Amino acid sequence: MANDGQEKPLAPKRAIQPFPITVDEELSIELRKQRKGFRKCTICCGIITAILLIIAVIMLILGFTVLHVKNPKINMNSVSIMGFDPPNVTTNLTVVADVSVKNTNVAAFKFEKSNSSLLYHGMVVGLGDIPRGVAKARRTLRLNVTFDVTVAKIVGKQEFQSDLGTGKLPFQSYTKINGRVKILNIIKRKVTVTMNCSIGVNVTNGAIVDQDCKKRVLI
Repeated sequence: MANDGQEKPLAPKRAIQPFPITVDEELSIELRKQRKGFRKCTICCGIITAILLIIAVIMLILGFTVLHVKNPKINMNSVSIMGFDPPNVTTNLTVVADVSVKNTNVAAFKFEKSNSSLLYHGMVVGLGDIPRGVAKARRTLRLNVTFDVTVAKIVGKQEFQSDLGTGKLPFQSYTKINGRVKILNIIKRKVTVTMNCSIGVNVTNGAIVDQDCKKRVLI
C-alpha cells in the first residue's frame, strides 16, 4: 500500500497541569515568611541593642576616667618680702607670693580675675591682684601675687609690741579663685578654690620662718 512507508504524525503532548495549592500549604508558606521576617527583625534589634550597650559602657568608663572633672589645686610655693627695714618701721613693704595653680584635667581650667588678702591679727594690711588666666590641661600655672603692705596698720595694732618680743610677726593670707572646666562642650563645671595660709615673718631679717596652708574646693 502507498501509505505503508509514511510515518504517522505524533499525537500532541498534553500539558502537565500543576497540582492546585491547598489552603494549608498557603498558610504554611505564609508562616515561614513571617518566621523569616521575625528572625531578621530579632537579629537587627539584637545588633542595635549590643551597639547601644557598648556605647553606654564606653561613656561610663570615660565618665569615671577621662571625662571626670578633677578639682584644681592651688599652692603657695614661697613668700618673699622686699623693702624690709627693721629700724624704719614706717616704710611700706612689698610682699611677693609665688602661687601655682595645678590643673589635672584633660581640659583647660579658666579662672576669673580675683585678689588675695594679707591680714595681721584679723586686719587686712595688704591686697594682691590675681589676673585672669588659663591653666592648660594637665599643666601647672605659676603666678606672682604682689601685696602692697601698709606698715602703719601693723604698727598700730596692740599686738605689735608683743610680737616684736617673740621675734616673729604672724600673718594670714586668704586667696580665692573662681573658674570653670569645660570638656568637649558636654561637661561643664564651675569651681571655686580657696586657700588660707598662716605665715610667720622673722622681725630681724624678714625671712619666712613658718608657713601652713589649708585649701578648700567649693563646687
